[in-house]
Amino acid sequence: MIEALLLFALTFVAAVPWGGWVIRTLLRYGIGKRIRSDGPAAHQAKVGTATMGGIYFVGVATVITLILAAMGIYRPLWALAAVILFALLGAIDDLRGLKDATGVGWRFGDKFPMQWAVAFGVAVILYLGNGTHITLRWWGGEVDLGLWAIPLGTFLLVASSNAVNLADGVDGLAGGVSAIAYLAMGALALLSGQDRVGLFGFVMAGALCAFLWYNIHPARIFMGDIGAEALGAGLAAMALLSGHILLLPVIGALLVAEALSDIIQVSYFKYTRRRYGEGRRVLRMAPLHHHFELGGWSETQVTTRFWLVSALAAAIGVMIGWWWR
Repeated sequence: MIEALLLFALTFVAAVPWGGWVIRTLLRYGIGKRIRSDGPAAHQAKVGTATMGGIYFVGVATVITLILAAMGIYRPLWALAAVILFALLGAIDDLRGLKDATGVGWRFGDKFPMQWAVAFGVAVILYLGNGTHITLRWWGGEVDLGLWAIPLGTFLLVASSNAVNLADGVDGLAGGVSAIAYLAMGALALLSGQDRVGLFGFVMAGALCAFLWYNIHPARIFMGDIGAEALGAGLAAMALLSGHILLLPVIGALLVAEALSDIIQVSYFKYTRRRYGEGRRVLRMAPLHHHFELGGWSETQVTTRFWLVSALAAAIGVMIGWWWR
């Protein structure tokens, strides 16, 4: 644990000074955010903010993980593979969004099949990279999932990447919630003897905290899909490699709530439009953070309170994992 915490601190300290340069470089190449017209009106002031900032923390995590590999610590490379492949997928979406005046980018109907294809490939990589031995831990024991790990892993990768992406709508929200989740997943891996996997969680958390230095309100940089999708995939990969699959939705309870709020809102709107001729809403706006924004909470209040809920969920998840070890 001491080594992991030291790695977290060193990653943060080494990464923070590069943030300003990353922001200037992105803006120099015209990589500024286009705000979707269907979002909260207050967000229109953010037009032009540097985006695709996920390249910052993904790049930092890649360098540190490769340094660890050079020192003989190879297992974090499998989680890194998930992060990089989903980052590439997200980059395509971001680049399309930069060319679209409405900021929509890659249409979900076109992107969704690609997500499943990439997730399947990543699940196979994790399965083979982990020696075809992916387990599910619970109540002090573990169950070898065998080939079932591949379809389950595919689903977790898609669900987790989309959940983080949906949470990325308020300054500092997705980054802070993800940093907390990575610390919790890292601690769980350490508790269960998966030390090498656990180190990756602390590396990602350190890189994310450096990113948050510039991403908290008022944000100077946004992570974009290149960052959000990479973060979700990394969390799912850590859960699969460490065996803490059942605790992923506990630690990521806030992310689950964000995803469910969007699914419920869209489903109810479509149902009522068919039933009554007009769409009706459960929330003021989905995902969940926008509902509270339109209810009068400031961005800072939304972010801070969601961080607190995430920290509580993470603590509960680690406590359960300690109990099950």
